[in-house]
Amino acid sequence: MAAAPETAGTGKGLIGWIDERFPLTKLWKEHVAEYYAPKNFNFWYFFGALSLVVLANQLVTGIFLTMSYKPSAAEAFASVEYIMRDVEWGWLIRYMHSTGASAFFIVVYLHMFRALLYGSHRRPRELVWIFGCLIFLLLMAEAFMGYVLPWGNMSYWGAQVIVSLFSSLPIIGGTLVEWIRGDYNIADPTLNRFFALHVAALPLALVFLVVAHIMALHEVGSNNPDGIDIKKYKDDKGRPLDGVPFHPYYTVKDTLGVAGFLMIFAAVIFFAPNFFGLFLESPNFEPANPLQTPPDITPVWYFTPFYAMLRAIPSAFGTQVWGVMVMGAAIVVLFFVPWLDRSPVRSIRYKGPIYKTMLAVFSVSFVILAVCGMKPPSGIYPILARVCTALYFAFFLLMPWYTKFDSVQPVPERVTGHA
Repeated sequence: MAAAPETAGTGKGLIGWIDERFPLTKLWKEHVAEYYAPKNFNFWYFFGALSLVVLANQLVTGIFLTMSYKPSAAEAFASVEYIMRDVEWGWLIRYMHSTGASAFFIVVYLHMFRALLYGSHRRPRELVWIFGCLIFLLLMAEAFMGYVLPWGNMSYWGAQVIVSLFSSLPIIGGTLVEWIRGDYNIADPTLNRFFALHVAALPLALVFLVVAHIMALHEVGSNNPDGIDIKKYKDDKGRPLDGVPFHPYYTVKDTLGVAGFLMIFAAVIFFAPNFFGLFLESPNFEPANPLQTPPDITPVWYFTPFYAMLRAIPSAFGTQVWGVMVMGAAIVVLFFVPWLDRSPVRSIRYKGPIYKTMLAVFSVSFVILAVCGMKPPSGIYPILARVCTALYFAFFLLMPWYTKFDSVQPVPERVTGHA
């Protein structure tokens, strides 16, 4: 009698049938149930999971919004009003999406700050950090194009200002601006191509980078508040002694964090969806009007730190290209952080007072830049913006020196639980 054919399934029934054709159980074990994470994760490690939650919210609500939105300069604003007033639960979906955009940047900024706190950009996680920076860059492009789609007056003039910045680039500037617009001005072709990029090309690239970010992380293992490699000490079965399975320990922990986040998220949606003009500005409740400039053209809050850097360059320097270069350099420098940090330890717990002071000054400067970007370029704000721009770059460009010579504390052999 012939032997029964060998199967690759790990179980019977539907799961076994799927496992013979797709590595479902294998993926679950490798990336969740048998993925060992350090046992000393704290509050700062909520924000990676929250980023995935907000991404899912943006994708799902975005799909529903596109069902009623019309990417036409003549109909875009009216279609958003139709969603808000006539589509059943349309107001909720729109507010979930607009609030979700701001929530995305909040959790991503805090996620990146945690990496700077605990050295999650250090070897062997350089690629994890680079993927994260690419996600941040794509997220900015995605948010900008989404901000233009409602075709309100601030959307129109904000797009006019931001796109015109590229005209300051030598030689290719004029051609590049015309290519981005698809016309000689911000018009119907601009809205159409921004819509295509916002709902198709950029989300696909964003999802791909998120998957790559997680795969790279799981390949080298998660960092922890002590900055210690937990793979050094293992039991007889090869499991890290200072690690716990991601499921159920951190799935339960992250569920608690997600529940708390969703309560705050829902409170903003139902009680303050505009959030005092930060999430949705009042000029954007008026249709785009090329003949009526808003009193103060400013981008949405999550772009204002970089917008403040753009305006911080004095006009006496001549062409606007220097401001554009400074704004671009503020993002590009992030990619080099893994090689700028020369400290012998990863975590801020064991770094000296110089790094702690520089990180604190950097954080305060970034917040001040965000405020300056929302204010008119007059009075004390331009001076503050210049000072804080210098401090922003000092944190990164001086990092090879102050991290190398800063005093450090002895790092324990095993992870600890202290705060």
